[in-house]
Amino acid sequence: MNPVGRIITSPVCIAEGAAYLAGIEPRFAHALDLTGTVPLRLRKDGFPALLDAIVSQQVSVAAADAIWGRLKTAGLTGPRKIKAASDDELRACGLSRQKIRYARELANAGIRFPALRDAPTEDVIATLIQVPGIGRWTAEIYAMFSLGRADVFAPGDLALQESARVLFDMDARPTEKALRQQAEAWSPWRSVAARLLWSYYHIAKDREGIRS
Repeated sequence: MNPVGRIITSPVCIAEGAAYLAGIEPRFAHALDLTGTVPLRLRKDGFPALLDAIVSQQVSVAAADAIWGRLKTAGLTGPRKIKAASDDELRACGLSRQKIRYARELANAGIRFPALRDAPTEDVIATLIQVPGIGRWTAEIYAMFSLGRADVFAPGDLALQESARVLFDMDARPTEKALRQQAEAWSPWRSVAARLLWSYYHIAKDREGIRS
């Protein structure tokens, strides 16, 4: 048995997963009718992907993009460069003291990123959350979008919780634990379910006044 499971590599994979979900759950079929094509959203893996996730924590998309742009211009997106840089250099790019610490922790973690491509998803998550500044949500997002894992979910995501609340007509947002349990029924395409729920969130937010 393949310990990694199905890998999403193209829109064809997304379409297959979406069709499966629509076939087993009428509410997903309804969401798919509204959203149309579900986005692929694949990213490169490796150190820069996780550094970017750290940069993006608790700041706006525009602010994160600006900080990342300054880091790229300064050539500070690799582990060796982060370790060699001074705090002043990193601060000049827009990193807070806490994020400087997280960036250095990640640079010093010695993660063998190519090896993660062949590791079971839970092993990937367990490896990543050992690094300060990387929580389970970030690790799950990395597995989903940087490694293309087809069957991983991120139930701690507030947009997913709120989207599920509206789509499944719940009285309140499901807890992370409850949504994780609910998502088990969407295996082996939980990553596509997440993409579909995110897409539905943007539509429902406008149509039904979603609480953000």
